[in-house]
This record gives sequence, C-alpha cells and structure tokens, in this order.
Amino acid sequence: MADYIIATASTADMPYEFYEEHNIPVISYSYMIGDKTFEDDSRESSRESIYKQMRTGALLSTSMINSYTYYAFFKKLMDTGKDVIYLDMSRELSHSYAAAGEAAEQIKKEYPKQRFYVMNTLCVSGGLGILVQNMVRLHEEGKSFEEVISWGEAHKLKIAHRFTVDNLNYLKRGGRVSNASALVGSLLSIKPVMYVTDDGKLVVTSKVRGRKAALSEILNGIKRDFTHPEGQEVHILHADCLEDAKFMRSKILESFPTVSKVTISSLGVIIGAHCGPGLLTFFYLCDHRQP
Repeated sequence: MADYIIATASTADMPYEFYEEHNIPVISYSYMIGDKTFEDDSRESSRESIYKQMRTGALLSTSMINSYTYYAFFKKLMDTGKDVIYLDMSRELSHSYAAAGEAAEQIKKEYPKQRFYVMNTLCVSGGLGILVQNMVRLHEEGKSFEEVISWGEAHKLKIAHRFTVDNLNYLKRGGRVSNASALVGSLLSIKPVMYVTDDGKLVVTSKVRGRKAALSEILNGIKRDFTHPEGQEVHILHADCLEDAKFMRSKILESFPTVSKVTISSLGVIIGAHCGPGLLTFFYLCDHRQP
C-alpha cells in the first residue's frame, strides 16, 4: 500500500465499522441536546437513538469545528511522517471548512517536507462517503498520492446527491425556508426535493404534494442520471424512515436490475439535526450532476 494517509470527518456518514476496518482517521463534529454536548461517533446505534429522541421533541444544534481542533488533528497525522489527504464536506455547506483551511496552512508551514492536501469535495454526507470509499480503495490498491487526488478531483462532480425531507420546520430553523412557507407547506403537505449542485450548494429543485410524490420525483431523477447503471452502487441513508428506504430500494432494483447493490443505513446525526427525522437521501456515481 502506498505510504500516505486518507482522513475525513464524521460528516462522511460512513458506518463506524468502515473507518475502523480501513484505519481511516476521523475528526468528529459535535452536537448539543439541551446543555449537553456529544461527539458524532458514527455508530448506527447512536444515530437510531438520536432520531427517536427527535421524534419525541428533542431539539439538536450543531457547532463548527474550530481551527485549533483541526490543527491538533492534522498535527497528529503529520507526526507519523506520512503525507496526508483530508476530505470534508463541501465548503459551501460548512463553516468549518474555513477553519480547516487555516489549520492546514499552519501545518504546511510546520511540515515543509511532507505533502498535505485538503480537497474541497463539493460533496456532503453519503456523497462524501462515496468519495472517501473510492479513494481509500485506490489507496489500498497501491495508487500513488497524486493518482488518488487526481481521481477524486475528476469524479467528485459525478457523485449525485438527492434528498427529501418530511418536516419543513427543521429547514425553517436553519433559515432555508421562511416561517410562512413552513406553515403553508405543512398545511398543504408540501415536500421539497433537494440536490447538491456543481458548486457544492444544497438547493430545492422541486416542491411536490405528499411524500409519495417526493419519492417518485427522486426515482425519476435517478432514472435521468443512470445512463450506465451496470455495476453501480446506490447508497440510501435515512433519518428514522426505514420503511421508505426499503420501498425505494425495491423500486430502484426494479428499475435498474443491473446495479450491483443498493445499501441502506442510518443518516449521520449532524446532517440529520438540520433536516430532521424523515430525511431520506440517495447517493451514487453518474456521468455528471443534473438537478
């Protein structure tokens, strides 16, 4: 295996077991429930527990990672003497990205003989997870530092992100919809369908009436994306809506019998805190992003 490290953040929303199996260093975002602070540990049991608490009224808030915390994390990696590639969520979706950049500049000054690369992934959640998964695979196959970075830069905009939420009040809290829009939308059962664009922003691409219509809209989007579905993987992440995830898995397999597999897992807590229980997300490689 080539002698360098690939590291990421808990917002890649991969299972804890993946990080452990592949020795991936992970910096954890944190979240608060009331006056108590917790680290996002990427464990399935933690995710399930948090969403059930949210269903009964628990309110979560999240905080950015400061530059000192990033610096300490990066320094520990560089002290191994190896080069480092670090992958976090899109700069447009995280205030922490700037703090990571500040820490990275200091690290580069202190370790001039080692390479340290921070990628603006333009991805989030399971989309970031796909990028990490594939770059780790290439690393383990013996690809060089430069080859792995080149693959990531060439493919990051070929990772599709499709989302729908069930409760507009969480988007209202985050400032993505107004109070009036949330009220009217809830009364009319409006469900937004969202997408991550080429510039790494999360945008609403359509608004439909009802959950079934939102799932149908997402399936139609996947059909537009999948010109070559053979051997592809689809990753479904859900925030306490397993039955909807299973329903969509059956629809995807029915529509694309040549895909290699459709995985289902719980969504990470940090993204879920901003969108709430009922958030259903889909990630996969395609030719290019097209909301």
